Amino acid sequence: MSNSQGKHFGQSADSGAERAAQDDTSDQRATGFIPVVTDDPSSTVGDARPSRRSRRVKSDSYRETDPYDLSGRRSRDPRKRRSRIISTLLFIVGIALIAAAAGMYGYSQWQYHEQDVENEKLAAYATVDDQGNQPPVVDWAALKAVNPEVVGWVQIPNTVVSFPVYQASDNDKYLHTNAEGNYSLGGQVFMDYQNLAPGMLDQQTIIYGHHLRNGAMFKPIADMDKQEAFDSVSTVWYVTEDANYELEPLFLYYTDENDTNVRVFDWTSEEEFHSYLSGLLAKSVTSRSDAGELIGKASHVLTLCTCNYIDGYGRTILVCVPKSEVAS
Repeated sequence: MSNSQGKHFGQSADSGAERAAQDDTSDQRATGFIPVVTDDPSSTVGDARPSRRSRRVKSDSYRETDPYDLSGRRSRDPRKRRSRIISTLLFIVGIALIAAAAGMYGYSQWQYHEQDVENEKLAAYATVDDQGNQPPVVDWAALKAVNPEVVGWVQIPNTVVSFPVYQASDNDKYLHTNAEGNYSLGGQVFMDYQNLAPGMLDQQTIIYGHHLRNGAMFKPIADMDKQEAFDSVSTVWYVTEDANYELEPLFLYYTDENDTNVRVFDWTSEEEFHSYLSGLLAKSVTSRSDAGELIGKASHVLTLCTCNYIDGYGRTILVCVPKSEVAS
């Protein structure tokens, strides 16, 4: 073999070895035995550990579904933050409303208590017969020492109605002013300022009193819109320093605060007076069965006026007639 042929053969052998080495490397690459270099030097084919990038993506995905991340910190999602803020504000407002309602209820109960204290204080100035057989015996001097505007005393036996009656120069003063001149929820029972003092001198004398929800003041009068309650009251006492008037309920009717027909005190004749009472009887809610007959005998009436909580009305009016005038 010539040198040229040997050299040629040798070159060919080297090239074959190189190709074999390349083929072996390709096989190793294909079977995964040779590390494959990627953009991330820490990443290798066949490595079970996730890359840092994949771990970060997984962590961000977890944060989207959980308000807390793995470190326990709250999510920074603005929608969830707004939701938490709104929930907190609503909770605070709810607590504030509950506290305000409790405060208003407590204040109203305190006002009722103060009114009861004032009523009990004044009640000590009269001795009453709960059965109604005798008129109240009133210490007029002591009452006038507290307030000289006292003109009478009204009592309905077997009820809480037993109060001094005052008269001012208007019908506003005693709405929320007590006998001592201080504010009070129920004020005082008072006679219309246009009536002649001490009452029962005009054909109609009107006395006003609040209807308190705790049952005080004139609430028993408002309750007489039930016939059974009406029939249970047979006597109403009105006493002054000079006279005692024993009356009985004639009828009860509803009206509103704008009814000027209520505040009429005298008529030109008894016929007009009786016609007026008959007109009121026609719209009465409760009444005596013989009320029409008794109207024809009456010369005076005592009218007790209080508020009610009936839609469309607002006032309950009880008309009473002296027993001495309608006695058979």
